[in-house]
Amino acid sequence: MAVRQPPTIRKRRLGAELRRLREAAGMSAPRAADLLGTDRTTISNIESGRFGLREERLRRLAAVYECDDPDFVDALAAMVGGRRTGWWEEYRGKIPSDFLDVSEVEHHAVRLRSVQTSLLPGLFQTEEYARALFDLVVPRLPRLEVELRVAHRLERQRVLTGNAALPYTGVVHETALRMRFGGSAVLKEQLRHLVEISERENIVLLVITFAAGGYPLPGESVFYAEAPHPRLDTVGLDAPTGPVFLDSPAQLANFRRRLDLIEEVALTAGRSRDFILSIIKEL
Repeated sequence: MAVRQPPTIRKRRLGAELRRLREAAGMSAPRAADLLGTDRTTISNIESGRFGLREERLRRLAAVYECDDPDFVDALAAMVGGRRTGWWEEYRGKIPSDFLDVSEVEHHAVRLRSVQTSLLPGLFQTEEYARALFDLVVPRLPRLEVELRVAHRLERQRVLTGNAALPYTGVVHETALRMRFGGSAVLKEQLRHLVEISERENIVLLVITFAAGGYPLPGESVFYAEAPHPRLDTVGLDAPTGPVFLDSPAQLANFRRRLDLIEEVALTAGRSRDFILSIIKEL
């Protein structure tokens, strides 16, 4: 018997949104099952992401829950069905699944934002810089897994290139620009890469200097993925055990505001680029 794969983050999110709609309607799972002509277990499995569903059934559920936002229903419908066809699936079982969750969220986003304090964003990292980071994992990773993680990280960067390149605003603290992971030569190459990509039309790279003083989310590493509908945005927080994803309406609003404030504290894009160039000259 084939082993059932755990639901992807996209399926889990779809289920969570359907649960929120049901709860907002003040409806119990058994009542929803009765109206849909199914059983409570099916509703539970849909809401946990274990069961997929067809678009027609999703729209019936939305109608039963009296959702009055047709754009939101359309966005949910776009998440329905489909097989595991993302490029990241070739890495499943080879690297931690939360790495694949990040890839999936990025792939379906329409805009990305992030703030990093001690590390540079994964989408901006060079191969040698990424390898130096993975070499520091404790307990030490086998060489094959290090190389698989590096390869996966580099493939993630495709969302920033080509005709469908995503807009990305990345804020980095001066600390991240000065940490010499892999040594001075690796950092110098990495900073030159930052300068190069910061000139792309879809990328805004902003720097918070030591002189800036305090700012929201000090010490945190956060990414924010904007979805086709704002109710489907996702926040990702770095943690020692892997990314933690947040998606409640209150959490999304809170982090949008925090990121807005952080971007106001940072240097402008032009001054940020000049600041990075000044660090390169020091190396």
